[in-house]
Amino acid sequence: MPDVGEGLTEAEILKWYVKPGDTVTDGQVVCEVETAKAAVELPIPFDGVVHELRFPEGETVDVGTVIIAVDTGEGDAGEAAAEAAAEPAAAPAPAAEPEQKRQPVLVGYGVAASSTKRRPRKQPAVPAQTPARQAVQGELNGHAPAPAAVAPVPAAAASFAPAEVRPLAKPPVRKLAKDLGVDLATVAPTGPQGTITREDVQRAVAPAAAPAAPAQVPVAAQAVSAPTAPAAAAGALETRVPIKGVRKATAAAMVASAFTAPHVTEFVTFDITRTMRLVQELKTDPAFAGLKVSPLLLVAKALLVAIRRNPEVNAAWDEANQEIVHKGYVNLGIAAATPRGLIVPNIKDAQGKTLPELASALGDLVATAREGRTSPADMQGGTVTITNVGVFGIDTGTPILNPGESAILAFGAVKELPWVHKGKVKPRQVTTLALSFDHRLVDGELGSKVLADVAAVLEYPKRLITWA
Repeated sequence: MPDVGEGLTEAEILKWYVKPGDTVTDGQVVCEVETAKAAVELPIPFDGVVHELRFPEGETVDVGTVIIAVDTGEGDAGEAAAEAAAEPAAAPAPAAEPEQKRQPVLVGYGVAASSTKRRPRKQPAVPAQTPARQAVQGELNGHAPAPAAVAPVPAAAASFAPAEVRPLAKPPVRKLAKDLGVDLATVAPTGPQGTITREDVQRAVAPAAAPAAPAQVPVAAQAVSAPTAPAAAAGALETRVPIKGVRKATAAAMVASAFTAPHVTEFVTFDITRTMRLVQELKTDPAFAGLKVSPLLLVAKALLVAIRRNPEVNAAWDEANQEIVHKGYVNLGIAAATPRGLIVPNIKDAQGKTLPELASALGDLVATAREGRTSPADMQGGTVTITNVGVFGIDTGTPILNPGESAILAFGAVKELPWVHKGKVKPRQVTTLALSFDHRLVDGELGSKVLADVAAVLEYPKRLITWA
């Protein structure tokens, strides 16, 4: 698994585009992975034939782990590795092994043959299981007991072993069993060397999910088990979802931001009628042909004007060097809700873009985010962010800062309300803005000026010209 972004340590395999036996060429995309920030397609760096996919779809893999083996035709290293993986642990080792070449992998220079000889895993002695015990084990795992010709089940997976032996299973399988409430000691393994696989755990859950035929239970037993019925019913109505990918990264970032930067949020409610009219006029302007013009576009431009008038707000807190870093560029973040969770890509150097250029960049950014194709680089280096909660009909909120940024502006819903206009109460389009800022960097006076300037531009959009 290559390093597909700054500071990323793992990624989930979303989809394989190849299978064993397929021919691949240098640069061909072989799989799609999801990091904590985005979905990324991975190319293969050489030509050859796919020999093995080391991990299934849905598996989370650490960076640097081999995920695919390819036979490049430079020897039988790939096939030798496959045969070694397929042999049972108890198979006798050959007297002499030919020297093996490095096996081609997705990253690095390949895996060299180990110079050490691993001793076969010692299996503890297991008392012979009676037919009754085998029947119970089969019932627990959702399948019939193994035929007599099959080797005895290792003690690590036997539920009736006299000694306490830890079942053999990979960490993802252990986590799956924990999430599903399955005791690995009751699961019969089918993997190599007596390891428990994901399928073993899922088969063990199947009988519990299927309705069981009513059995006669003594009255005393019914009385004891009755109090547990509500808990079992509640568990059946709960769904557990692993915390990973974008959700995991968002949670960590929000906790770090909320408990590191002292947040202050200010609000302003104002008449945005003139801006809404301007939006309709711009939609017919030839300069915006093929571009999406929305109120968010003018909110973004108003925020850029406010930052130009109050440049001190565009800064970052450097805890390590005990410095405030003032930035001469604005990387404007736009919070985007995607099927994988909330992400905040940013428009680089937004301060120098014209309104049509800003509209084009904004449209590309949102479309790419919703398709799940935002690159990690597009989410790095943001300075301020806008979140549009108004699209959900929400008046406003108290947004949490994106880590490393100084401010975030929430744009609320635009509603027609009675408003005093030129001395008379008239129906006008009204909205509310909320600005959260890092109080280490931004004093109340500075934050108030920035928010007031944004509102002033949107109330009288001609200030986009006079203040520019």
